[in-house]
This record gives sequence, structure tokens and C-alpha cells, in this order.
Amino acid sequence: MIATVNISNSCAGNWVPSNEQCEDWLNCGLQVAAQSKPCSISLSFIDEASSKSLNNDYRGKNKPTNVLSFPAEFPSELAEQVGSYPLGDIVICPTVVEAEALNQGKELIAHWAHLTIHGLFHLLGYLHDQQSNAAEMEKLEINTLERLGIPNPYLLV
Repeated sequence: MIATVNISNSCAGNWVPSNEQCEDWLNCGLQVAAQSKPCSISLSFIDEASSKSLNNDYRGKNKPTNVLSFPAEFPSELAEQVGSYPLGDIVICPTVVEAEALNQGKELIAHWAHLTIHGLFHLLGYLHDQQSNAAEMEKLEINTLERLGIPNPYLLV
């Protein structure tokens, strides 16, 4: 296992994946990205109001969103000195994930896996701000999901 995943859930009324599922997805993504140094990831499940607030504060979009990523600002010189470095925080809104899965005709668990992995690749510095960047990030996501037995989510949209 490459990553230690710390999960917090403030959405008791919503279905969320198990800790083991999240760890499996994130560790598979790290393997696909050839990340072998032990790290820790914070994964939080939040309500729509909190998602909307964070999305507005950090992205200037005044609506809830499915996933947000906040890479850790960890000095590179310290990374070599610690056994496990903090990669950052992934924040997911279960109600948005559920609505998207339903609207897009996707299996809920597959959509959760995709968005969790999508958040991970943002922590690793991948972006989808330009077509070439998006293609690279999508390829990594598709490869990770394929290893997990989950179909390409971009073909289902």
C-alpha cells in the first residue's frame, strides 16, 4: 500500500464507499501514476452547503460541485526526510455524485471511483485546463478504472 487514507464523513444520510474501497481506488491510481513514495491523503465527504462554499471560495463558482482537490503545500526538502508525506485533501459531495450518476446513467459506485481518482490526479498536479492536459489526465483515469474493472466513464456521457 502506497497511501494512508484518512476519511471523514459529515453526510450520515448519504451512501458513501467504504474506507477499503477508497484506499483501493487511490492506491491503484498512485500505481498507474508511478508514485511509489508512501503518502497520506485526506478524503472528506461533505454536504452541499459546504461544497458550495468551498467551490465559491476557491473556484469562484457559487454552486456545489462533485469533487475538489487541495494539494498539500509541503516543502520538497522535507519530503525526503519523512516516511510518509502528505499529498493533500480530496473533498467530495455525495449528493452531487448521486445526482450526476443518476442523470448520466452511470453506476453509483463507478462514478464514485472515477471522481475519487479524478481528485487524486489533481493532487498529483494533473490538470484539464487545456485539451492536451485533459487528454493526459483522462488517459490516467481510464487506465486506473480499467485496472479496477470499471468502464471508461467518458464513453458513457
